[in-house]
Amino acid sequence: MEKVNITIDGQKVQVAKTATILEAASQIGVKIPTLCYHPELRPEGACRVCMVEVEGARTLVASCVYPVNEGMVVRTNSAAIREARKMVVELLLANHPPDCLSCQRNLNCELQSIAGDLGIRKVRFDGERKKYPLDDSNPSLVRDQEKCILCGRCIRACSERQGVHVYSFVNRGFTTTVAPAFNQGLDEAACTYCGQCAAVCPTGAIVEKDDTAAVWQALSDPSKHVIVQTAPSVRVALGEALDMGHGRIVTGQMVAALRRLGFDRVFDTDFSADLTILEEGHEFIHRLNHGGKLPMITSCSPGWVNFIELFYPDLLDHLSTAKSPQQMFGALVKTYYAETAGIDPKDIVSVSIMPCTAKKAEAAREELATEGGQDVDYVLTTRELGRMIRETGMDFANLPSEEFDAPMGIATGAGVIFGATGGVMEAALRTVAEVVTGKPLECIEFHGVRGLNGMKEAEVALDGTVVKVAVAHTLANARIVLDKIRRGEADYHFIEIMACPGGCIGGGGQPVPISADIRQKRIDLIYECDQSHEFRKSHDNPAIKELYDTWLGKPNGEKAHHILHTHYQPQKRQ
Repeated sequence: MEKVNITIDGQKVQVAKTATILEAASQIGVKIPTLCYHPELRPEGACRVCMVEVEGARTLVASCVYPVNEGMVVRTNSAAIREARKMVVELLLANHPPDCLSCQRNLNCELQSIAGDLGIRKVRFDGERKKYPLDDSNPSLVRDQEKCILCGRCIRACSERQGVHVYSFVNRGFTTTVAPAFNQGLDEAACTYCGQCAAVCPTGAIVEKDDTAAVWQALSDPSKHVIVQTAPSVRVALGEALDMGHGRIVTGQMVAALRRLGFDRVFDTDFSADLTILEEGHEFIHRLNHGGKLPMITSCSPGWVNFIELFYPDLLDHLSTAKSPQQMFGALVKTYYAETAGIDPKDIVSVSIMPCTAKKAEAAREELATEGGQDVDYVLTTRELGRMIRETGMDFANLPSEEFDAPMGIATGAGVIFGATGGVMEAALRTVAEVVTGKPLECIEFHGVRGLNGMKEAEVALDGTVVKVAVAHTLANARIVLDKIRRGEADYHFIEIMACPGGCIGGGGQPVPISADIRQKRIDLIYECDQSHEFRKSHDNPAIKELYDTWLGKPNGEKAHHILHTHYQPQKRQ
């Protein structure tokens, strides 16, 4: 790669000719503040917080979009630059609600952090403020346009990463804002509720709908039996929300913390992930052997399910009818668990801890409820659980490690890898291969479906039949796969799709900030959890075996189909 030589704050550095000043400065450890810039999105140079001086240029330039050239001399910290940056941030603050102490993003807000770093203690400007109604029209996300700084990150994340294009800039000048078409609420717009907009928002302009107050109320009601399930990826990300840094498995402390919060039973969504594999795997085998609709596509990710219902309703018969692990668990709690524990389902409050904002909308779907109401009553994101733990003052890092409650806390390594892209496919192959061949696998790790590549393909030999599988994550990649199916070019048998980058470990409800490096650390931990399990194949889970033997019958049988399967239908939103 061709290099150029430049000087930044007196330091000589050699960088790629295609680099920007911001990238070059980062290479030598010079920090330039940014707001609109995000390393995984197309740079825009809109906020001007990253302005620097370039010798020979007539004005300050935005370092995130300004290319380097041979012999360039750059200054990043002159008096003029500091004053210009302060001016930009003060103007943003002048039109920003002064509710930092009560904001959901307090102490984790990029605007707040930059204002502190620049030493801004007083805003010199006073004038008219924008006034917009709060958009809390849907179960998953809340939009507060008064906190929007027009950085455009949500627009780019929704269009570039997800290919959904919900947001755009509306109006001009002082009245410019970010909104869906026709200023619709997210309940009317074609939003999948994936939460990737919230994951990149630098302020509190887009956040998850906070259900912690309702859960606290349930926990304090002695007449209610409150149970909780925890998704696979929460255990490798929760520590980040509690100042433990990246790269920590906190399963035992998480279980202990949930008991101290007052939950009557602490269960593991990995249990129902194993159950999902039995149901989905046998459904795939049936389709493969009896001319069913192929390729079959997984249905675990509710953001992805919303996407296909909204944009590709003609392909819905490719979706597995298996409910997601969250909803399978919820259905069993209000039936199997209630029956075996001798508890009236109406007295059970079922809570799930998920990495995903779309799970809130999924739990509210009418087709996923029973006579007693929603199967899952409340969904909390990883961030919400972190806030609840902080509220108690618990010393989370030093809690003793505790185990999940049986039987719905018993799980396998196959269940835990659901948290990473390719994990559902790998877990399914571990079971399907042994069910079809009747022989134990020599190697149960399918590395061809692992990794952060947006799309992956693999072939697996099953008793003489070569099965072609594919894995995609992000909705932009899902669109590529679905277009191939529409054109008749997809010769796959089985496809896994996850809405979020990296799968659930990169969900819209996970701690922020997040990057490719952080996603990879979480994925590595997911597979570390897998390797530490006594059982690593879903069909070996003793609790699942007992569930089928004593209550459910056979996989994909009549009772299992009634409780654990559903049907999806087209959504009509603008």
